[in-house]
Amino acid sequence: MFNQLPMYQQQGASAYKKDLTNTLLLSDYLGNPEKNIKCIHVAGTNGKGSTSHMLASILQEAGYKTGLYTSPHLKDFRERIKICGPDVSAEISEDFIVGFIAKHQAFFEANQLSFFEMTVGLAFDYFNKEEVDIAVIEVGLGGRLDSTNIITPLVSVITNIGIDHTQFLGNTIELIAAEKAGIIKPGIPVVIGEYTPETKAVFLDKANETKSDIYFASDLVHQNYESDLLGDYQFHNKKTVVEAIAVLKTNSGFEISENDIKNGLLNVVKNTGLQGRWQQLQSNPTVICDTAHNRHGLEVVMHQIQKSVLDQLHVVLGVVNDKDLDDILPLFPKNARYYFCRPNIPRGLDAVVLHQKSQSYGLHGDTYNSVSEAYADARKNASASDFIYIGGSTFVVAEIL
Repeated sequence: MFNQLPMYQQQGASAYKKDLTNTLLLSDYLGNPEKNIKCIHVAGTNGKGSTSHMLASILQEAGYKTGLYTSPHLKDFRERIKICGPDVSAEISEDFIVGFIAKHQAFFEANQLSFFEMTVGLAFDYFNKEEVDIAVIEVGLGGRLDSTNIITPLVSVITNIGIDHTQFLGNTIELIAAEKAGIIKPGIPVVIGEYTPETKAVFLDKANETKSDIYFASDLVHQNYESDLLGDYQFHNKKTVVEAIAVLKTNSGFEISENDIKNGLLNVVKNTGLQGRWQQLQSNPTVICDTAHNRHGLEVVMHQIQKSVLDQLHVVLGVVNDKDLDDILPLFPKNARYYFCRPNIPRGLDAVVLHQKSQSYGLHGDTYNSVSEAYADARKNASASDFIYIGGSTFVVAEIL
C-alpha cells in the first residue's frame, strides 16, 4: 500500500487527485458498501480529528457500535480505521487489511488508485461487513472532491476554516470555505463550528442551495463541558460535537443521554485512542506534543504555551517542505531555544533550511540530524521547571510517540 501507490502523507501534491471518478469506480466495484452505513461526515481546516474522536466516544458511551475513519495516522496505519463499541473497541485487524488488498490488488493496480482512495474503500467495506450502527467519517483534504464525499450522511459537520493547502483549495477564506461546504448534501442538516462573516455567508448560500438546515454551534451551545482533551482549541470543538449530537438525536432517532455526552467527552483517549493533541509526555520538565501545523491551529497552541511556561521554553521543531514558513514562523516565541529537525518522510523540510529561515524571524537554536536527536538534546538541556514543546508537523509528533 505504502510503496506501490501514491500517498499524500508521504509525497504531497503529486498524490492528490481532484476527481471522484476513481472513488466512485471503486465503490461500484465493491458493491457500494457506503450506502449501507449510517454516517456523520466531518470536515474543517483544524479540529476535525478531535471532533471525530469525540463524536465516536459519545456514541460508544451511548451503546452504539461506532466506526471511526480518520487520517493521517501517527504510528500505525490501522489507527485510521477502528471500531469503538460498548463491548469491544479495536483498530482494524492486519488480517482484514491483507485479505482486502490480496483480493482486490489487480483492480487497484489496473485503475491506478491512490493510497487514500484505496483506504477509503477499505474503511467502507470494513464498516459494512462489521455492521456498525453508525460511522464517523473524517474528510482527508478539502471536502467537495475528497474521496470520502461519496457518502450521504445523517449530519454534516464543518469545524472551522483557515488558510491551508492553498495549492488545492484556493488562496482565500471564501474559496476554502466553498470547498469544505462541498460536503453539504441536499436535505441533510449541517453543523458549523467556528465561523467568520466571510465563511458564514458561504455556508448559508450552500445550505440554501441544498435546502439543508444549518446550525452554528458557537451560537447555540453555551455549556462548557469538561474533557480529557486539554488543548485550549478543544473549547470550540466540544461545542461543535454537542450540537452535532443534538441534531443527530432530533433528526435520526439516536438515543444519547446527557451522561453519555459527559462521559464521552471525559474518556476520548481511553475510548478511541486519540493521541497528539496537547498530549503531555512527562513532567519535570513538562513535555507537550501537539499536531497543530498551520496558522489557525498554531496561534491557539502558542498562546497556551505562553500561559504554561514558567522558566525556559525549548521547542523541537520540524515541518514539511510545502509549508508556508512566512505564515507560521512569526507565531513562535523569540525567547525560546529551538531544536530544528527534519521529519523522516520524503516531504520533510531540510533542518538547515528551516534553521536559516527561522533565524530571519529571530528564532535561534541548533540543527539536528533527526527528530529523536533533537528531542534528546532538549531533554538534556532542560531543567525540571522548564517546558519542552514538540511540534510543527504531525510527522514530528508521530516520531516522538
